[in-house]
Amino acid sequence: MFENIRAIRKFDPAAKSYIEIVLCYPGLHAIWLHKLSHCLYQIKVPLLPRMINYFSRFLTGIDIHPGAKISKGVFIDHGTGVVIGETAEVGTGSLIFQGVTLGGTGKESGKRHPTIGKNVVIGAGAKILGNILIEDNVRVGAGSVVMRNVPSGSTVVGIPGKVVKSGGGTDTVEQMLEHNQMPDPIAKVFSVLLEKLETQQQLLNQLSEKQKSLEKQQPENSENFEENERFIQEFIHGDGI
Repeated sequence: MFENIRAIRKFDPAAKSYIEIVLCYPGLHAIWLHKLSHCLYQIKVPLLPRMINYFSRFLTGIDIHPGAKISKGVFIDHGTGVVIGETAEVGTGSLIFQGVTLGGTGKESGKRHPTIGKNVVIGAGAKILGNILIEDNVRVGAGSVVMRNVPSGSTVVGIPGKVVKSGGGTDTVEQMLEHNQMPDPIAKVFSVLLEKLETQQQLLNQLSEKQKSLEKQQPENSENFEENERFIQEFIHGDGI
């Protein structure tokens, strides 16, 4: 309980006091209600866990299935539209923004939702689908759709999600929150193409300058060549053939 409050105080500059966090943060309320429903779910109490889940969704706009496993220190920021499936697992210290879905990909039974490691940051609107593993210290860009395992310390962006930064895991959570510094693979591709076009243009300019230089050095040869070319054309199209 207190780990969740401390996480909010640490990572949200809008949090002015602990009493404000306790009273005004729907992500915190959703996690508290989930802990109650999860305990009842584990001892197989019928119906009541889902009723608590339904009340929590109505109150907070966050839908966490009673079967999901949420570790200590998880922070759901804003929270509206967050959906966490029955067999999903979220590791300690992870941060989830609004509109995130930890969902399945079909009607399969058993473990069908993702497992999120420790200190993972999942940007707004991201979708992580299927029985996959997102390892520790991963950063998932806003709006990404991830359907494959992601190694520790990576950054994932795009649809479908692509790893644009691999391994290391040296970034702190504070650095991982800087979404304006997310790599842009599309911009990188265009940058490489522009560099190649500029190189080709420079080569063409050099060839053009060399050709002009040769023409200036050999004007007589050029004139003789043109006269010979006209003679050949007249011979071909005239009476010669």
